[in-house]
Amino acid sequence: MGLSDNLKGVILAVASSAFIGSSFILKKKGLKRGGASGIRAGVGGYTYLLEPLWWAGMITMIMGEIANFVAYIYAPAVLVTPLGALSIIVSACLAHFLLNERIQKMGIVGCVSCIVGSVVIVIHAPQEHTPSSVQDIWTLATQPAFLVYVVATLSAVLALVLHFEPHYGQTNILVYLGICSLMGSLTVVSIKAIGIAIKLTLDGMSQIAYPQTWFFLTVAVICVITQLIYLNKALDTFNATLVSPVYYVMFTTFTIIASVIMFKDWSGQNAGSIASEICGLITVLSGTIILHVTREQEPPPPPVGTMTWFINGDSLKSPEEEHLITHHRLDEYYEPRGFAILR
Repeated sequence: MGLSDNLKGVILAVASSAFIGSSFILKKKGLKRGGASGIRAGVGGYTYLLEPLWWAGMITMIMGEIANFVAYIYAPAVLVTPLGALSIIVSACLAHFLLNERIQKMGIVGCVSCIVGSVVIVIHAPQEHTPSSVQDIWTLATQPAFLVYVVATLSAVLALVLHFEPHYGQTNILVYLGICSLMGSLTVVSIKAIGIAIKLTLDGMSQIAYPQTWFFLTVAVICVITQLIYLNKALDTFNATLVSPVYYVMFTTFTIIASVIMFKDWSGQNAGSIASEICGLITVLSGTIILHVTREQEPPPPPVGTMTWFINGDSLKSPEEEHLITHHRLDEYYEPRGFAILR
């Protein structure tokens, strides 16, 4: 007896979460090595492109995204997207052992809350109303309500990129991840359209000749590239055990909103089911807050032009905490009468 389409989608979504959760750690280690030998990605550097670990993480993420893409072909977005919570558990566990980013006891409670909330969303997920062609999807994408969402999303992204990133990007995790999540919601609906086009084409109803198919493909490529750029910045700047759950919650929230508006997922559902889904989402958000409050603080990177000793390879101490040797540029202390090198 063959597997049902929903079960195939669940299996692929779980595999995708395992790959993506692992990719966070591999890319984080690659970014750290790249930052140690050159300019950090968080301040505009690209030396991480020379690190094999970063590329291993990139390949792993691509494999996860491919599995996720195929999952959207077989199952509705409201079923596939919440299963991304499993990537939180994978990345948190690997970060605990490989990056020394310790999970506190309450952090484990936060991870469990994320999973429980996702399960509630999956259980009460509505039946998908699958369009019969790309043209039908285009009709849904050009409805006034979804166009308003697209305009609001792109406006928010531009505001984050042009105004908030230069001022708050290095201190507020919501800036980078907000860009990733907002663009990610557009990525999902575009990928869903492409997946339906592929499935219909394989069934003998070719969708390749329709310009809408190529439009959705173009949008997906642009959104994915934007997500990768700002996700790299987030991973290089903030703790990986924090980036993964916050990104998941924001991405899931915006994706559900976009899917509900475009595909009318809640159409025909009773108030009890909708309330259960909202409660599940609130549970996930609560779990993320717990992870944020109990996370282990990552020491800030040393400023440019300063060399600081590392103790035991892991812990970083500032000159105020230990009598360490700090090297400064000579021209910072040069005066016509002479110069002094401070310890």
